[in-house]
Amino acid sequence: MSAHDFRALYERLRGRAAPPAVEGRCGALRHLTPERVAAAAAEVRAGRTVSLAAPIDTVPGPDDPEPAVHRMTGPSPGEIGSDTLHFATDRFAMNVHGDADSHLDALCHVMFDGELYGGVPASTVTAEGARRLSVDLLSAGIVGRGVLLDIPRLRGVPWLEPGDHVTSGDLTAAEAAQGVHVGPGDLLFVRVGHRLRRTERGPWNAAEARVGLHPTAVDFLAEREVSVLGGDGNNDTAPSAVKDIAFPVHVLAIHAMGIHLMDYLRFEDLGAACAETGRWSFLCVVAPLRLPGATGSPVNPIAVL
Repeated sequence: MSAHDFRALYERLRGRAAPPAVEGRCGALRHLTPERVAAAAAEVRAGRTVSLAAPIDTVPGPDDPEPAVHRMTGPSPGEIGSDTLHFATDRFAMNVHGDADSHLDALCHVMFDGELYGGVPASTVTAEGARRLSVDLLSAGIVGRGVLLDIPRLRGVPWLEPGDHVTSGDLTAAEAAQGVHVGPGDLLFVRVGHRLRRTERGPWNAAEARVGLHPTAVDFLAEREVSVLGGDGNNDTAPSAVKDIAFPVHVLAIHAMGIHLMDYLRFEDLGAACAETGRWSFLCVVAPLRLPGATGSPVNPIAVL
């Protein structure tokens, strides 16, 4: 995709998606109305819950050179086995963004043309944190109708190979094959098989080679008025389809349209449950940590079928 065509797509999506000032900076979550949240509860049939997150890595790898650190802080060796009251305690630290752990991107995550989403100056992101558009906008969580589109299932393969692209045609074909329709306010999850490939073949440098959406597929998100996009990869392909823009889908979705992204989720359990029930939509609950000023959060979305 040429830089000119990307810029034209960006401007068109930005003009279409910019919310009125009276709606604040909620971005595409404006499509997830209270009525649609209430309607999403009807998706629950069996009361079965499924996690969409991967276990947090604590071992370095080619896609995770600085993994999370988990350390026990108690009890002390002398306290173990004693007959008095003690507590097991621990501490962990991790990078929010990266190429391995499941996380949510806040609207302040992408800086482009010196701005954040909605024309907010990039200078509002400081060394102390983001003063605008941080993950704290989601302090009440996100609850709505989730839809899983399984692209490897559509193509008859276990996973897509790094460097491949998911197109708008793939998304509409997956809808037809799965008997589901993505609509306004939905939380759309697109499986490319990244997690399964990583499990079967081991981790690789996903910063250099991964599957994602083609930038033109973001048109699908705009037309359907999707509120959230989640993928089992980064949602962006590497190498990028656009010269000099490494993460075009992040720019289009977050910066132009105000869509919160979730990267590096895990869909194998969800896909199996959906195939078993023959239903590819479900109630979904996303509860990021309350981290004022943060550019994102570790996340464990829960599907309720």
